[in-house]
Amino acid sequence: MSLETSANRPLPAKGNSQMVERRSVDYHPSLWEDYLVKYSSPSNSMDDGHDQQAEQEIQKLKDEVKWMLCAHEDKPSLKPDMIDQIQRLGIAYHFASEIDNVLKKLSETYFVSNNGDHDNDDLYTVALLFRLLRQQGYRISCDIFNKFKDTSGKFGEKHASDIRGLLSLYEASHLSVHGEDVLDQALSFSLKHLESIDKEQLSPPLAAQVQHALKQTIHRGVPRLEARQYISMYEAEPLHNKVLLSLAKLDFNHLQKQHQKELFDLARWWMSLDFKNKLPFARDRLVEGYFWILGVHFEPELALVRRMMTKVIAMTSVLDDIYDVYGTYEELELFTRAVQRWDFDCINELPEYMQVFYKALIDVYVEIGEKLASAGRSYGLDYAKEAMKRQDRSYFAEAKWLHRQHKPTMDEYMSVALVSSGYHLLAITSFVGMQDIVTKDDLDWLFNDPKILKASTVICRLMDDLATHKFEQGREHADSAVQCYMKQYNVTEQEAENDLRKQVDDAWKDLNEECLCPTAVAKPLLMGILNLTRVMDVLYKDGGDHYTNPHIMLKDYIRSVLMDPVQTF
Repeated sequence: MSLETSANRPLPAKGNSQMVERRSVDYHPSLWEDYLVKYSSPSNSMDDGHDQQAEQEIQKLKDEVKWMLCAHEDKPSLKPDMIDQIQRLGIAYHFASEIDNVLKKLSETYFVSNNGDHDNDDLYTVALLFRLLRQQGYRISCDIFNKFKDTSGKFGEKHASDIRGLLSLYEASHLSVHGEDVLDQALSFSLKHLESIDKEQLSPPLAAQVQHALKQTIHRGVPRLEARQYISMYEAEPLHNKVLLSLAKLDFNHLQKQHQKELFDLARWWMSLDFKNKLPFARDRLVEGYFWILGVHFEPELALVRRMMTKVIAMTSVLDDIYDVYGTYEELELFTRAVQRWDFDCINELPEYMQVFYKALIDVYVEIGEKLASAGRSYGLDYAKEAMKRQDRSYFAEAKWLHRQHKPTMDEYMSVALVSSGYHLLAITSFVGMQDIVTKDDLDWLFNDPKILKASTVICRLMDDLATHKFEQGREHADSAVQCYMKQYNVTEQEAENDLRKQVDDAWKDLNEECLCPTAVAKPLLMGILNLTRVMDVLYKDGGDHYTNPHIMLKDYIRSVLMDPVQTF
């Protein structure tokens, strides 16, 4: 039976024998059912991944890398390339303090002592230093790039043949903040020349790096996915560091085993809910949701926050489909009241399919509360629940617009749609799950929608709408940002899309600014918001909703990160 047929099957509303006409969407079924069934049962559980020999080899290699980072402390200029490689290979989390020490010295010796006028006219090196230090939160002036301009104030054409320099400049330009015209010029200059390069004239490793950068920049890439892809590119480099490459491969596979174990444990929970049969209209996207959250927090010690966030994103996806696809307006009114009351006694007032979901939703937050209580952080549960209630209210507001055929202004739309994007909810859940470093003040700060969270939600909402508005307008659906913008400003669809993409770029500059020191909260908390935004850039670019339609592109990303180990030597 197809999903469309299942979704069209009329169900009687509670207390009403009449059949109910419902909307439907023919969502692609889960790609992973056989895989999860095979490995998620206790009898077929994979080993814990605690291969002692691999762990010993990883530790040995880590010690070697630490020695390399700490050697020649008086010559930090020798290490930018190594730090870049360590970060891109996905192993920087092992060397956070060592990398911070090197970059601190680089900022002092290069940009403070020499006031940015170091005797270095190598575009590649200057752009790399700028990017590494900006990534670390240092407020490095973009004026260091003025030396690469000609007398007309434009980047000199003599740099057009410096492919490594152009690539480094292109990557650096994506860390710009508002008012940095030189970085806007750098982006245009480097992009123009990188796109016009005859790739066949480059070495295969360099051609691969250029091609990948034009598709996905370092700064906006998902860390685990970028690490997997860079391992292959780095191995192709003739002068690669064998110690770094060996560590990256072993560590990736070691982490992958842990992530698989977590996914299979979540799959047992998901399959026990039996939403496939009880709520057949909803998208079955547990694996895609876990991949999404793995893009936010991949480190081994953050298993608890991954579990919390994956359950929340899985439930939110179904909640979205209840409001957006299946529920009648009268049912949605009942359900919204039940969620706002957050009282299990409300369950009997709901239609049967909503009872199934409501119980599962309450159970998820009971589990979160138990985890928080065991850590002495019970106050976090109130923030987590209120974020879900706010998410639910935003879904109902959009359902009300559709029911009443209301056409919101752009400002009215964004006030609701920023919340319905789900990124407020996921960011708050991320903070709640980071028990060891988050404080109540941090949660209060986040709940008041600071600039970085607003920027992230703007990026999420607008990229989502740009990717999905044509599909959604082909069925009964409330207007998206594109339609609201066209109507309010009397512009064409293409003009609206261009202006909204400009707003996405502006929001990235806001986000970059908020990641520079001093930061409002601990840097690891902000990294969760940054990584959430990165996932959006990967899943909703090029006009596609790859979460809803994982069979097009996302399936390959998931296999590379979660299922296929890296081939070791």
